[in-house]
Amino acid sequence: MHEGAAPLGGFDGMTQGGNGARLDAYWMPFTANRDFRARPRVVVGAEGHSYRAADGRRLYDIFSGLWTTGAGHCHPKIVEAVSAQARSLDFAMNFQMANDKAIALAHELVGLAPAGFASAFFTNSGSEAADTALKIALAYHRARGEAGRTRFIGRERGYHGVNFGGLAVGGIGPNRRVASAALPPGVDHLPDTLDLSRNGFSRGLPAAGAERADELERLCALHGPENIAAVIVEPVAGSTGVLPPPVGYLERLREICSRHGVLLIFDEVITAFGRVGAAFAAERLGVVPDIITIAKGVTNGVIPMGGALVSQRIVDAVLQGPEYGVEFFHGYTYSGHPIAAAAGLATLSVYREEGLFETARALAPAFEDALHAFRDHPKVRDVRNFGLMGAIELEPRAGSPGLRGLEVHKACFWEEDLVLRNGMDILQFAPFLNARETDIFAAFDAVRRVLDRIE
Repeated sequence: MHEGAAPLGGFDGMTQGGNGARLDAYWMPFTANRDFRARPRVVVGAEGHSYRAADGRRLYDIFSGLWTTGAGHCHPKIVEAVSAQARSLDFAMNFQMANDKAIALAHELVGLAPAGFASAFFTNSGSEAADTALKIALAYHRARGEAGRTRFIGRERGYHGVNFGGLAVGGIGPNRRVASAALPPGVDHLPDTLDLSRNGFSRGLPAAGAERADELERLCALHGPENIAAVIVEPVAGSTGVLPPPVGYLERLREICSRHGVLLIFDEVITAFGRVGAAFAAERLGVVPDIITIAKGVTNGVIPMGGALVSQRIVDAVLQGPEYGVEFFHGYTYSGHPIAAAAGLATLSVYREEGLFETARALAPAFEDALHAFRDHPKVRDVRNFGLMGAIELEPRAGSPGLRGLEVHKACFWEEDLVLRNGMDILQFAPFLNARETDIFAAFDAVRRVLDRIE
């Protein structure tokens, strides 16, 4: 043991092989690492709707991975597609050549997207997809002779990944703080849409608050619309704690953007692929953006992959100049990775063959009822939901914001064999698209038992 190393906290004894792996060698993302190391929560397997913990317990997953695994863990059709692809074509350069699976997946995604979409640009994650979308917006305006359009508008409490572009347009304070001095300039933010005084305990889309979109008009007047490249929002803000848009809000954003020649980007990394009961939130909510970013559910979380789906008018504007010239100097080594693309093709096939978007839409009312049963709990300050996205916001413990939420997460793991996510004091839920109602209600019974007994 090197000097100052943290103890394993029992992890080595819990691993089946007892392989002696140093827990503190792994710096975990978005985690209280020192707290975690005191009593590690480790999984070693998964199947269907459950994980297998390192100590052998079966844990029900009420967050379907990380908004990722809507069709269930280790779906045999997707696993087989990955295995077969690894045996036939493990990797291929996608600069100046292509692989068949990437072409096929792009075709399928464009066909699934709203009318008017033409191309898919692949990335490795939602973070990269957000930065890609921002760069595409800049390229579009430059190609049209409006290179002065360089400003972006994000939204407070928005999440668009953790790369520098996504952080700049994102609006979650702790995410931005350490990098704030180095973030790209020329970014402003709309206010978030949460209004507990008027919309507390809303079922589905809140009734009040569409006028918050009018702040975009003020920002256009402030900065000059001729200087604004794009507005980027999540149709339903997810990572910040599930903030559904007020009725009419997205329509007003769309109208303002169209009137001023500003592109509208929907970050659908969370909301796409059945999470709100349709292929995309753009479809479910009836508002069509110019660019849609995707990740997570595109491969059911099996292989990392993201992308930006782009409308025809943007593609036509950017793909100009000599035919032998590169039109857009951007991309990643693993853009359109053949194994990831094969996973994506199999995933889309599973969604279609098993009718999972329709199943998710039908399941949403029961999920809503299970969530809103917490309306009168003394430790709960709000409940919100849309589709199969839900949040229970807890009253924070005096002087220790976030501690109550973390304790609920840990107690559910250890005492109730349940995995959920907490973002500070907001408990977040994202059931499988094919979850059973009985399992959902049992999971929330477990949450209630924990809430009843913790301080």
